[in-house]
Amino acid sequence: MKAPLKNMEGEEVGVVELPDAIFAAEINQAVMHQALVRQMANRRLGSHKTKTRSEVRGGGRKPWRQKGTGRARQGTIRAPHWRGGGVVFGPRPRSYRKRMPRKMRRLALRSALSVKAQGSQIIVLDRLQMEAPRTRDMAAMLDALDVERSALLLLPEGDENVELSARNLPNVKTLRANYLNIRDLLGYETLIMPQDALPVIESYLGDAEED
Repeated sequence: MKAPLKNMEGEEVGVVELPDAIFAAEINQAVMHQALVRQMANRRLGSHKTKTRSEVRGGGRKPWRQKGTGRARQGTIRAPHWRGGGVVFGPRPRSYRKRMPRKMRRLALRSALSVKAQGSQIIVLDRLQMEAPRTRDMAAMLDALDVERSALLLLPEGDENVELSARNLPNVKTLRANYLNIRDLLGYETLIMPQDALPVIESYLGDAEED
């Protein structure tokens, strides 16, 4: 499929060919949802923990003798039914990690990119360079490109000037093309990338037959 090629001033300077295997693929919403749930689950630390009766402080002495008091027998004041006692069946450290085959992860990325392409939410630039880190210049470029809400800037490689220029802008994020992920694709409305980023994406998403 073809898309307009623009410069940083928002002017159309040509046409670029987007690979159909990536930007015009069959959309699979179920796989996209599964990939997003997996990524969000893998971010969880799972470090929440409650203490059992053997871990809480105190309770080493039997509170009263076994017989003769008329009260119920007790072995420790740190049993679960005591105030300040241990917790029964509370959360313990665990991993929330979910596994997903690489073919499905790549299918999810192709589906998300195809959704962006169908909605005209992909802007391809002839170049994306900043002479110095300046937020004002980045904001001017986004205004020229008619970006209204949020934008994901996809870079072929690290560029400190571009990254620093976009850092202070709300709802704008820079990301290297080889770190493309489903959460950022779905979380930002407009995808902006220089044409140099296309070969990087195509290197691992290009041929669906070899996944």
